Amino acid sequence: MDTGLSGFIKKLPLQAQPLIRLKEISSEVFVISINRNHDFLPGQVVAVTTDFSIPPRLYSICSGNKEKELSILFNVKHDGTLSPKMAQLKKDDTLFVSFPFGAFLGDDKPAWWIAAGTGIAPYRSMLRSGLGNNKTLIHGGRTTDSFYFSDEMTAFLSDRYIRCCSQQSGEGLYNGRLTSWLQNQEDLPLDHLFYLCGSAEMVVEVRDILIGKGVDIDRIMSEIYF
Repeated sequence: MDTGLSGFIKKLPLQAQPLIRLKEISSEVFVISINRNHDFLPGQVVAVTTDFSIPPRLYSICSGNKEKELSILFNVKHDGTLSPKMAQLKKDDTLFVSFPFGAFLGDDKPAWWIAAGTGIAPYRSMLRSGLGNNKTLIHGGRTTDSFYFSDEMTAFLSDRYIRCCSQQSGEGLYNGRLTSWLQNQEDLPLDHLFYLCGSAEMVVEVRDILIGKGVDIDRIMSEIYF
């Protein structure tokens, strides 16, 4: 019997959509683009599958809410059933996509956006939807090629874009884990909102660091990917 989120996802109505574009932006990391048929709020997700025999999965929208196309970011998980198939799609192949939904919503209040890996996706949507003016982005990755959309983020955010690289060093990078960078910050802007997007382990660890540094739990919003 389906219970919880997985049961909810399986019951979502899905609409057939032709693929406009599949672009590999890093090794086995792709952006898929389709026509935007629904309005959405930056930070929301869609459920996606290639075939009704494969359970749909949730992906954060990474495009702006006024763009003609809707895009998602994903990496290939070789032990999975969906992402390897999505990586093989061609133009005009069919995707099945739900309406956008979700409560991890950006707004115009000052905030820190904190992401690991492909958790950058909702923040790109927020940035492209005009919400980047008073934001700081902290992005964690293992290698220098895991900072997706870095040119775009650097151009807009400048020194408010911090890249934390745990396994390689490079110009403009903090050499260490995202959590280490946070631990080293003496004073956090306690009047800001803090958005967290990444694995469950990352979200819990970062949340505990923020609370330990005086951030009110009501100012922390999180989105966990699986």
